[in-house]
Amino acid sequence: MLGALVVALAVWILHSFLPALLVACVTAVATWPLYRRFAALLQPRMSRGAISLAFTVMVLALVLAPLIFAGSALLAKASALLLGMVAADKAGIGVPLWLESVPLAGSWLAEHWRSEFAHPGAIREWVEQRADPTALLGWFESLGQFMGRQLLVIGFAILALVFLYHEGESLARELRRALRQLAGERAEGYADVAARAVRASANSMLMVALFDGVATGIAYATAGVPQPFTWAAITGLLALVPFVGYGAVAALALELALAAAPGAALLALAFGSVILFFGDKVVRPLAARQGTHLGFVWVLMGCLGGFEALGLVGVVIGPVVLTLARELWAERMRRPEAAPAPVPLVRRA
Repeated sequence: MLGALVVALAVWILHSFLPALLVACVTAVATWPLYRRFAALLQPRMSRGAISLAFTVMVLALVLAPLIFAGSALLAKASALLLGMVAADKAGIGVPLWLESVPLAGSWLAEHWRSEFAHPGAIREWVEQRADPTALLGWFESLGQFMGRQLLVIGFAILALVFLYHEGESLARELRRALRQLAGERAEGYADVAARAVRASANSMLMVALFDGVATGIAYATAGVPQPFTWAAITGLLALVPFVGYGAVAALALELALAAAPGAALLALAFGSVILFFGDKVVRPLAARQGTHLGFVWVLMGCLGGFEALGLVGVVIGPVVLTLARELWAERMRRPEAAPAPVPLVRRA
C-alpha cells in the first residue's frame, strides 16, 4: 500500500509534464538506432553528455526547423493578404468578374457583394459590426495560454530528450528487468514489439509529409498556381500535424480567389483537400502497418483515437497501444486451455 501511494503521488505531481515526457520518450525510441550510430562515430572524441546534447540539437533542427519555416511562410502569406485587403478596402472592393458567372446564384451573389463590400470602408464596418471585443480578447487570451503551454511542453521535452539519450542504455536495462519481473520472459518480446511500432508510427508521419508535399506540388503546378512548389513545401511540412495542412490549402485558395483566379482556386482547394485526406486516411495507416502488423482499419482508428486522446504524440502512441493489445490477445489465444480440475471423490460415512 505504501508503494502504491508513493507511485500515485509521483504520477499526480508529474501529470502536468506527462505530455512532454511522452514526446521525449517517443522521439528517443524512434531515433535510437540513429543515435547509436552517431555516438559510435563520436565516442572517442566527445563525452557521452556532449554527444547526447549534440544529437538532440540535430534532431531539433531536423524536426522543428521545417515546421517553423512552414508556419512563418504561411503567416507571411496571410499578413500580405490582410494588408492587401485593407489597402483595397479604402477605395471599396469591386465585384470580381467571375462572381457573376457562378451558375444559378451568380447575380444574387454579385448584388449582395455590391451592397456589402463595394463602398469604401465596407470590410472595416463589417468586422466592427460582427466582432465582439470581449470575445476577441478571450480568444486571444486562450490562444496565448495555449501557445505558452506548448512552448513549455517543448522545452521540458528537450530537457527530457537529452536525459534519455544520456541515460538510455541504463534506463532500457532497468525497464526490461522490471518487465521481466512482471511478465516473465515474454516481456522482451513485448518491448521489441513496442519499439518497432513506435518507429513505424513515427516513420508514417514522415511518409505522409513527403507524400503530401510531392503530390500537392504536382497538383498545384497542374492547376496553374503561382509558386507551386513553395506552397507544396508549406502544405507538406504542415501535414506532419494532422489537419493543419488544410489551413495551407484554404489560404492558397483564398489568395487565388482574391487574385481573380477562381478556376485555379477551386482546383487547388479540391486537389489539396483530396490529397491531404488520402495521406491522413490511407498513406499513414499503410506506412504504420509495416511495423505494427495491424489491419488497415485498426491502424487508422489507433492514429485518430490517439490524436483525440493525447494530441500529436497520440498519432504515434495509439497504434503502439493497439499493437501491444493484439500481442497480448494472440499470446492468450496461443496458450493451451487449462484442463478442468478433477472432482474429489467424497466417501459416505
